[in-house]
Amino acid sequence: MPKHGKKYLAARALVDPIQAYEPAAAIDLARQAHYAAFDETVEVHLRTSLDPRHADQQVRGTTLLPHGLGKTVRILVFAEGEAAQVARQAGADHVGSDDLITQIQGGWTDFDVALAQRELMGKVGRLGRVLGPRGLMPNPRSGTVVDGEDLPRAINEARQGRVEFRLDRTAIIHAPIGKTSFDERALLDNLATLVDAIQKAKPAGAKGQYIRTINLSTSMGPGIKLDLNPTLSLTPP
Repeated sequence: MPKHGKKYLAARALVDPIQAYEPAAAIDLARQAHYAAFDETVEVHLRTSLDPRHADQQVRGTTLLPHGLGKTVRILVFAEGEAAQVARQAGADHVGSDDLITQIQGGWTDFDVALAQRELMGKVGRLGRVLGPRGLMPNPRSGTVVDGEDLPRAINEARQGRVEFRLDRTAIIHAPIGKTSFDERALLDNLATLVDAIQKAKPAGAKGQYIRTINLSTSMGPGIKLDLNPTLSLTPP
């Protein structure tokens, strides 16, 4: 079993593992427990009652965080012709079609978000085995497959802090809500927006209590249990 360093142990000592914290208190504690030399990401982990093996119990969606994610987002767009020109003008970092597909098939994935012109999905679909496991595969349900005229909006949203969330194989949803350098209000607003979007994405096949637990942590820090009812009752700004 790996040993934790002194800084992690000191951060963990600040957190009561049994207590369920109010959202604002949990965010404040996460920022206090931050000890890494870099600006850590603040993450939310929601355990659900869903069974990922059933198609009617899947969760996948996106939401635009009001205060962004606090990082530079590298955007790739699969587009051709006029749509490619539109994407470049909108500020996409990488734009192309067959050339980008070949690069990615060769192992290159130096980008954070991939968007695709709807007409190119027949070609882009070949990248499912490469991009799927990395969470980079364009998908209509996540708003990353769009018509050419909608590319500026999609690129702008990705740049501002659009977050994609999805259920993993252990029935947990993981998503970032910002950085430890954000103030408490910004993180609370982002948390409220994310939780609201996930609640609205409740699948038809959900049975019983949809969200069972919610935990907050930083990239390197200990988990902090959130008081469920106040967290689910948060109102987005």
